[in-house]
Amino acid sequence: MKFATYSQLREKGVLGLNQRNVHFISRYNARSLFPLVDDKLKTKLMARKFNVNVPHLIDTIQYQHETRHIEELLKGLREFVIKPAKGSSGKGILVIVDRQEDGFVKSSGVIISLQEIRRHVSNILSGLFSLAGKPDIAILEDLIHFDPAFQSYSYEGVPDIRFIVFQGFPVLAMMRLATHLSDGKANLHQGAIGVGLDLATGKAIGGVQFDRPIEIHPDTGAALKDLNVPSWNDMLELAAECYDMTKLGYLGSDIVLDANRGPLLLELNARPGLAIQIANQTGLLKRLNHIEKGKAPKSFTAKQRADYALSRLSTL
Repeated sequence: MKFATYSQLREKGVLGLNQRNVHFISRYNARSLFPLVDDKLKTKLMARKFNVNVPHLIDTIQYQHETRHIEELLKGLREFVIKPAKGSSGKGILVIVDRQEDGFVKSSGVIISLQEIRRHVSNILSGLFSLAGKPDIAILEDLIHFDPAFQSYSYEGVPDIRFIVFQGFPVLAMMRLATHLSDGKANLHQGAIGVGLDLATGKAIGGVQFDRPIEIHPDTGAALKDLNVPSWNDMLELAAECYDMTKLGYLGSDIVLDANRGPLLLELNARPGLAIQIANQTGLLKRLNHIEKGKAPKSFTAKQRADYALSRLSTL
C-alpha cells in the first residue's frame, strides 16, 4: 500500500486532526455553544424557533417510570424513530418501519417486541448511549421517507448529507449511505459509505468505505458515480442557515431529503470528522483559508453564502 507523504498532504490542502482542533474548533466554536448541538432535543427546539425544518417531534421520555407507558405512547404508530438526545456516532438510534401482530419491524427486517423497545428506552435514559454516560432523554420522532432518487443508493436506512460549514459558508459535502454492515445507519465508522459531492452540482465525486475507495454499493449494486442529489441549492442554503442559528464558526450540518417535506436538518456537530476529505479527494484547507483571509464577504445572507460556495468555493 502506498502512503502519502506529509508534503503531498500539505500540497493537497488536507486538514489534520490537531490543526482542526486547535486552529478551527477551539478558535471559532465557543464552548458555551456546544450544548446546543451536543443535545439533539435542544437542536430540534432551536431549529423550530428559527423556522428551520426538522423531522417532526412526537414526544419525549425523560424518566424511567414513564417507560411503563410505552405501549400507550406508541398506540396508533406504525413507523417511528427513537433516539438518545445526547447520543453520538449513530449509537442508540432505533428505527421502526412497520408493526405487526408479533412485534415491531426494524429497518433491517428484524422484528422486536414491545418489551425490547421498553428496555431500549430504559437504556437511553440511563445514559448507555450518551456522550458522557450521563442520564439522557429519549426522543420519539417521525420516520423520514427519503427521496426516491436515493432508492438504489442506501440500504435499510436513510441517507444523509454532511456539510462542513465555516463562518456560514458550506465548504465541503459528502453523502453517507447506509449498508447492511452499518445496520441501516449512515455512520462511516460502522460501515456506511461516504460519497464526496461536487459543491457546484451535487453530483458524486467518489466513494469510500472504511477509508478505502469503492465504486459500487455492496448491497444494492448501484454505481456510486451516478449519484446526483436533487434540490442541491436548497440543501446548501439550509446548511448555511445553521451558522446563523448556532453562531458556531466551524460545524458539521447533517441534512436529509424527505420525499414529502424536502430538505430537513437532522443534527449538528461541533467537532465534525475529517473523512469527508477522503471522499472528496481534496483537502479542506484551501477553502477554509480563502474564507479566513476575508476573500468571502461576511455580510452575505445564508442564500448568498450558499451561492458563493456553489460558484466560487467549488473551484478551489
